[in-house]
Formats: sequence, structure tokens, C-alpha cells
Amino acid sequence: MGRPRLHDSSFVSGREDNITESQGELRLFNSRIGRSDLEWDNFGDLQVRMAATGIQPAGVFAFLRESKLRVLLLSLALLIPCVWHRRIEAGDLPSHVYNAWLAQLIEKGQASGLYIAKRWNNVLFDVALLRVANLVGIAAAQTIVVSVCVLIFFWGVFAFVAVVTERPPWFLAPCIATLAYGYSFNMGFMNYYLSVGLACFGLAILRRAQRIDWIAAAAFALLAMLAHPIGFLWLVGTLAYINIRAKLSGWWKLTLPLAVAGGFVAVRWYVARRASLLGDWDRGPFYLYNGADQLGLFGTRYFWLAAAAFFFGIACAANELYSRRKEIDWWRQFELPLELYTVTFCATALLPENLRPSPEGGWIGLLASRLTTISAIFVLCLLGGIKPRKWHLAGFGICAGVFFVFLYQDTGWLNRLEEHSEELVSKLAPGTRVIVTIEAPEGSRMEFAGHAAERACIEHCFSYANYEPSSRQFRVRVREGSPLVTSSADDAQDMASGQYQVQDEDLPIKQIYQCDANDLTKCASGTWKPGRSTGGLDTNRRSGESHGGRSVGQQPSQGTSTDHLVEPPFQFPASGSSAGSVLDMALCRLGWLHTPRVSAELLEAWAAGWESTAQAL
Repeated sequence: MGRPRLHDSSFVSGREDNITESQGELRLFNSRIGRSDLEWDNFGDLQVRMAATGIQPAGVFAFLRESKLRVLLLSLALLIPCVWHRRIEAGDLPSHVYNAWLAQLIEKGQASGLYIAKRWNNVLFDVALLRVANLVGIAAAQTIVVSVCVLIFFWGVFAFVAVVTERPPWFLAPCIATLAYGYSFNMGFMNYYLSVGLACFGLAILRRAQRIDWIAAAAFALLAMLAHPIGFLWLVGTLAYINIRAKLSGWWKLTLPLAVAGGFVAVRWYVARRASLLGDWDRGPFYLYNGADQLGLFGTRYFWLAAAAFFFGIACAANELYSRRKEIDWWRQFELPLELYTVTFCATALLPENLRPSPEGGWIGLLASRLTTISAIFVLCLLGGIKPRKWHLAGFGICAGVFFVFLYQDTGWLNRLEEHSEELVSKLAPGTRVIVTIEAPEGSRMEFAGHAAERACIEHCFSYANYEPSSRQFRVRVREGSPLVTSSADDAQDMASGQYQVQDEDLPIKQIYQCDANDLTKCASGTWKPGRSTGGLDTNRRSGESHGGRSVGQQPSQGTSTDHLVEPPFQFPASGSSAGSVLDMALCRLGWLHTPRVSAELLEAWAAGWESTAQAL
């Protein structure tokens, strides 16, 4: 991949706004120059110049010795989002934590119908979480393991960009930090996230590897595979692409990206015509998935921020191109990173968003959406090639600061939701089975808000709609007939979406749902009466889909019988009726469960709702 010329005129500190870096900071990784080394195209001329000028990159230990304080302070600052709330909120992360607790029960023989399967991928994060949890407990383990994953991802991307540009990209640290807490992290794709970070380290090592370097790179490749196959395939595919491209000359180089793009077209054609795969491309305009979409998280304001960051990066690149317009072959250092970005962009545009290879297993979901993490990394390689200036750092720093302010606010919302869920489940009888039907606010791109309630179930109850065991894509598996979790991936999905019709064999079971449209962090619960398989509890959903009866997610209408509800195993004050969950809902709407004061408008709304309920009774 292209990198800046370290000694040409564009890197002479001739302007006051340049960011100057010491020679010690320019030496990062051990690079041996020789014809037998791995070639990364277009780098031979730079190798010759480095040898002629005596600039020999030192090893990583020299870099750490010279920049240890900066590395330490940056690492500590990077981990602030992991500790700024009581819980780390990251989409699917609570589900990973909940299933780590199930794995502990399986090891103790206390999880009927569950077992641990041997897998060679998609397991590294879960294995690490379980092992650390056995030592320090679940609560501390998730903070420790997630923090390690964040550091691996950040410094892996940092190392990869540094190797491409031949200098540490300090001025891009705000961008890398933002990406580290972007879409892939907040969706909780922890194994994939860890795999990409490890793959970055592997690519950095393999830049001009010799024998001992291949051993280290093989270790990173193996760990990446254990984490997730996408990171491993990216490492191997990028390495193969660069090696093949280095052997081509002239216009023949264009055949390689065209061949790769043609392969993605063939994949799209095959998936689209193979109905059994259930592939879809339901993700909106393809051009929006350009790497900046990794900043689009909980609402519209994130997309405005992503657009601002995108156009600021364009401005930085345009300024660089204009200032170097008279240089000969200035574009060569950007050629390969741009080519790899274009190939990755084709992959995100052509590959399906969701598909299901096996009708018995779970979905491979949000494939292209998560691949834009790799697109963003190649964008950073392009930006790393420009001459760093103070206004670059200031602009990227402002974007990162606004992003983390937004993130603090929205993860605080999720923390309150989980706190209220914990209050509910703490009052349930031990071992109660629950179905969680909780959704994120409208406009949020984060789809897994309901998993926060699953983590609240630890040591209290069992999430019957837990999707991991039935998907057969994780270590924890379920046998048919388990009383702790459904064995059907379809049923698990329908339960979580509120479209499942409860069967007699599912009972007894409770539902946790959002009960106040004005404050979606407030939750209530209701219990199904044995012998009835219809009825609805979830008041957050306004239009449940009926399948021959009322689904889990459908709101009861006026005149609907509440016979299907029985008294919950805990009592609130003045609750003596058999419609305990109805009173639960009313109290939740009043705010008595979680807040000391009640607004007049909310009181009026509750009174009107209670009159309707009284008429139905």
C-alpha cells in the first residue's frame, strides 16, 4: 500500500500549521529491505531511498520506549467509554455475557438441555469471557475482556496504517478511536470486531515479512480465525491480492480489481437465484455504505455527524492533492489503498445483507453493514498518506468529541433500560422463564436493545427467546425440549420481534416489555395463564401481527379479555386482583416503579387507560 515519501518536499516543515514528529516516532516496525522480502507494490522506490538516506525503521520495542507515555495516556483515554456507565452497552454484548453465564451453569451440570459444542471459529471472545469470568466473576470479566478487545482493535488499526504510511498516524488517533466505538462495536459483534483487530496486526507484520515474522503473523491469523472467519479471510485475501498485483505490470494490473469485482457479481447472481438461501439486500442505498456509516448509530444526529466527518476528510484530501499537483507521480502512494478501498466498496454493495445457508440454523445477518469497518480502515490508510497539519487534528478531534458526547447520552439510555429490567427480574421467582420484547427508539440503527434485559436475567431467570443456542453459530447449544430456551431459531426470532403465538408447552412463562411510550426505559412484566396460547402484553408495539390469534407483541384492544393473565409471583401495593400485570403496567406508566414524581399529563393518560381496562374487566 502507498505511503508518503519521507524526505521529499511535501514533508519538509515549512509551514507553521504542520505537525512535526520526531525521527524516533517515525521508526515503528522492524522492516528488512531485500529482494526476497514480501513486496507491497510501489514500495521498492521508497526502500531504495530509505537505504540511501540511512533511515532504517527500528522495532516495535523502540517505538514503545520512545512513545510509552503517549501510548499509555491514549490507551487510558480510549477505555473511558468502557467505564463511564455501570454497564458496557454494546448491542449483542449482553447476550454474549448472558450465554457465558449459561456456559458456567453447563459446566456445573445445572443447565438442562444445554451443552457446549466444539467450534473453530466465532468463539475467541466467548472463550476469553468465560475463562476470565471463572476467575473474577461475570461483572468484572466483561469490562476486562471488552477493554482488551478495544485496545487490540485500536492499536491493530494504528499499526496497519503506520506500516502503510511509514509513520505513526497520531493525527488520525481521533478517527481510529471513533471507528473503535463505531457500528460494529455498538452492535456487539465482538468476535468479528476482535478478528478485524487481530487481522490488522497480521497485515502489519506481513508487510515485508521474513521467516520469524511469518511465525508471528501465523499466530495472529490463527487467533483471527478463532474469533471470526471474516477477519481471517480479509487478512488472507488482502495478502493474496497484493502479492498477485505485484507480479502484474502496466495495464494488466487493472485485470485484478475487475476480476475480484466480477467474483462479487457472480456471488450476488448466485444468491439472488438460490431461493433456499433467503438472501436479501435490504439496507438502503449502497453508496451510503462507504465507511463513514460506521458513525451512524442511534439516530439522525449521528448521520449528520458522519456526513460532516466524510466531507471534512474529502476537504483534507483535496487540499493535499492541490498542494502536490506539480509533483511527478504523486498519486502512486495512494494507488493501492484506493484500489483496495474500491474493491471493498464493491463487496459491500454486491454481497447480501442477510442470508440463511441452513434452514435449521440461524441467519448470517448484517454482513455488508459490518464490512464497512474494513472500508473505513482503508480510508484511514488513504488519509494517513497526506501531510499532517494541525487543522486536520483539530477537525477530526472535534468530530470525535461530538461523537463520544452523543454516545455517552445514548448508552446512558440503555443503562437506564437495563437498570429497570434488573428491578423487574429481581422480583421474579428463581428460574422463571421470560420472553423479552423490547425495541430501541424509532430511528435508531442499533437493533439489539432487548438483549440488555437478557443480561439482567443473570442469576435470576432464563431468557426463553435467547437466540444463540438455537442458531448453531456459537458454543452454547440447545437440545430439543430444553426447559431453558427454545430450540427453534425461527421461534426465537418471532419471540423477540413480538410475533410469536405462545403454545401450551411454553407455559409457564412471563413477558418483559416496554410499558410507557413516553419513556421506553420503563418496563413491566406479565404472566401467561396455563392453557391459553393467545393474548398480548407489549404496549410498546402498536400493530402486532396476528397468526390465528393474538401474538406476543400485539397490544390488547378495548374489550379484549384479560383472562390470559394471571397474578405475577410478586405483588405491588394495593394489587389484589387477578390482573396483576395490568396494574404493573399502570404503575409503570405513572412512574411509581422508577421515578418519584408524576406529571399531570401522564396521570390523565393513565386514568383514561384505566377506565378502558375497567370496562373490559
